[in-house]
Amino acid sequence: MNQQEGGTRITLRIPGCWSHPRELLERMPAEFVLRPEVLVAPDGTEFEFTPVPPDQQFPGVFQSACCRPLEEEQRTAIAGYTVNICLSGPGGSLATALAMMQAGAAVLRAGGIGVFIDNSARAHGGEDWLAMTEDGGSDAISFAFVSVIRGRGHMYTMGMQVLGFPNLLMRPLPGEEPGESLVELIRYISAGGPAVDVGHVLADEVAPRYQVVARENDEFPPESAMHNPHGRLKIVSIKEISEGN
Repeated sequence: MNQQEGGTRITLRIPGCWSHPRELLERMPAEFVLRPEVLVAPDGTEFEFTPVPPDQQFPGVFQSACCRPLEEEQRTAIAGYTVNICLSGPGGSLATALAMMQAGAAVLRAGGIGVFIDNSARAHGGEDWLAMTEDGGSDAISFAFVSVIRGRGHMYTMGMQVLGFPNLLMRPLPGEEPGESLVELIRYISAGGPAVDVGHVLADEVAPRYQVVARENDEFPPESAMHNPHGRLKIVSIKEISEGN
């Protein structure tokens, strides 16, 4: 199913070393029901469940996308994985993103190694994913799904559509840690405050700090898992605006 047909879809890839489908079925948490091509959550939500054969490129892609370096045991496991479990389900809100995290956690508890997210090319080791799922707060959910990409003179997000928000584009502020201001904005927006759009001024406890100056179309085509139907917001610092006047 592509983005146009069903709105925002979340797609996870969970590698594992199962020797037989029966092994995965026997280890699945009892509250989840695994049927042919469908994983059913305790509340009845259904997720597309598709086993995919291994390929030689995926272990390297997974490790390069991982937020934290894998332990040696995990690196060995991902290098020898036997099947990739593709999970796909509805996205577009914190609630649906958390439900997807819980479905992924069920597969991890049945023997999965880690989670790769097609929507943002972001990956996590199994223990980290389980910890974020257990937390279940907006910070944990946004950290799980949203990538921060640092380019030359700018930085931007990928994956905000999973939570129901546009992606963000801005320049780093002088003297800050790489990505610090963008992560701060991701947390602010993901916390569920007022909707942010063109003209919106974002402030901290001291003074206004940023302003949304434009909304751009997303660069990925609608059929891509990385497509954001909400587009991308360009954000500048108030200091940058004042210096330009």
